[in-house]
Amino acid sequence: MISVVQISSYDLEKMQAAVDRNFQLLGLDERIPREGKVTIKPNLLMKRRPEDGTTTHPALVEAIVRHLQGLGVSKITIADSPGGPYTRLALEGIYRASGMEEVARRTGAELNYDFGTVHVPHPDGTVCKAFDLITPIAEADFVISACKLKSHCMTGLSGGVKNLFGCIPGLTKPEFHWRYPAEKDFCGMLTDLCETVKPGITFVDAVVSMEGDGPSSGELRETGMTLCGENPFELDLLLTKVIGRSPEEIPLVDCARERGLCPASAEEITLCGDALKVFSDFKMPKSRTVDFISSIPRPLRGICQPLIQQFLTPRPKVILSRCVGCGKCAESCPAHAIAIVEKKACIDRSKCIRCYCCHEMCPIHAIEVKRSRLLKL
Repeated sequence: MISVVQISSYDLEKMQAAVDRNFQLLGLDERIPREGKVTIKPNLLMKRRPEDGTTTHPALVEAIVRHLQGLGVSKITIADSPGGPYTRLALEGIYRASGMEEVARRTGAELNYDFGTVHVPHPDGTVCKAFDLITPIAEADFVISACKLKSHCMTGLSGGVKNLFGCIPGLTKPEFHWRYPAEKDFCGMLTDLCETVKPGITFVDAVVSMEGDGPSSGELRETGMTLCGENPFELDLLLTKVIGRSPEEIPLVDCARERGLCPASAEEITLCGDALKVFSDFKMPKSRTVDFISSIPRPLRGICQPLIQQFLTPRPKVILSRCVGCGKCAESCPAHAIAIVEKKACIDRSKCIRCYCCHEMCPIHAIEVKRSRLLKL
């Protein structure tokens, strides 16, 4: 079931009423662990002001925080790993610009400055079987995702599922683009990530949305709603209806349908609250791609491609001090690029196709993904 509450502005009093009503419509209060750690994960893509429409509006986040505090929850963290370096300096600027710093000051909620990660296996993953997640997400007792409705040049739609890409730390995110360059695989990875994070509640900031060349260069459009649900895949399916698209046109939603994570059609979703607004003329990106080479001027792509492959693509590396020579990596390597030599794994770089199956399947984490120094800047 998805709740819909229409709202005309980001006025804090109106937003509080909308958030409280979403909780009430779905009976979500009982789902919240009063004594546990609750992490709110907004979309803080980059250093932008709330009125720019790129990030989740702070009024929504503050209203969620205050509702949780009204339930007696005291351990509340606001956390995201935006694009770019995952550092204190970068986060301070983004928190300040996006209004999250003010939310924390007004409510007492904690802004995340823990830059650690936790390796979280997902053995049932279809595309990716493990993720390194930012600590406040991995160690939360309950995660609330607060996404922004936007068109997206890579996945067509930025909603509940895409928002969780910010659970991947900093410049590790580009590795996933190199690792899964095909649209279907990239969307499959995001689906696996969502199933790993398992947000308990997802809110959608669709008061003012972004259409056209989102997620940061599009045009703002008043859409006048907040939406909420427990199933982020179902929410994204409903958002395809909001933006006037079929599920087949949004590969991330189509992937979830294929796996049976949401109904086949938005018409099968039970709604409560206000009437759903639909925008059949919602503008989509001029083009969609999950690879970065397309952002380079066409005449230079032929020159840049081999340089990117040589210098920027991450590669697997054996941590010899940990390796016990169990052979799981060699067993999982589709290119047969790994051999066990003197009880240690040895990777033949000339054969390695950088699929990172060895990294995923090593039971003792003795294989790391070695990034280019340029990606660590």
